[in-house]
Amino acid sequence: MTPSRLDCRGLACPEPVLRTKERLEGGVTDLEVLVDNEASMKNVTRYARSRGCEVAVSPLADGCFSLRISGQARPVSEGPDAAEYTCGIPADSGLVYVISSDSMGRGSDELGWALLQTYVQTIREVEPLPTRILLYNGGVKLVTEDSGALEALQELQERGVEILACGTCLDFFGLRSAIRVGEITNMYDIMHSMASASRIVSPF
Repeated sequence: MTPSRLDCRGLACPEPVLRTKERLEGGVTDLEVLVDNEASMKNVTRYARSRGCEVAVSPLADGCFSLRISGQARPVSEGPDAAEYTCGIPADSGLVYVISSDSMGRGSDELGWALLQTYVQTIREVEPLPTRILLYNGGVKLVTEDSGALEALQELQERGVEILACGTCLDFFGLRSAIRVGEITNMYDIMHSMASASRIVSPF
């Protein structure tokens, strides 16, 4: 079956997301979206997945991407609004959680690691949810296969929370291949997320 096609090449963000939102809310369950930059690709992908759709990304020539979006989009009340998915970091990034260590509190590192995992698991129960969770230094261990908080972070991501882990930190600990949730980011994006946040919460 040939998918419905939506050509968003040449459109500035957040227009590709808004047009994708319009198609999905119109009942389209098999959609191909064409974009011409990585930022739009990531934003459309995150938005579609937050609505419960599956997304397959295929690189094309000249830096373009084809996104095959399939599945019935769940109601907007169950996911974040499309306005949250703009290119780059929004002027107001809302509530941001910052986790910069693998131990919560001082005394026992083993106890601190257990407390930190419980802390992350509890974020799911607190309103409002953060718009993103930033992890750097030892905090990146939370997104790896051995983390007891992995399931909680995966659920938060499904509910529209961005999970961003420092790539340099993952490399330092030899954990890049072990990441199981979220996206790899850099210090520039971490800095801008913190600078534009309306509120920052940290367990340290």
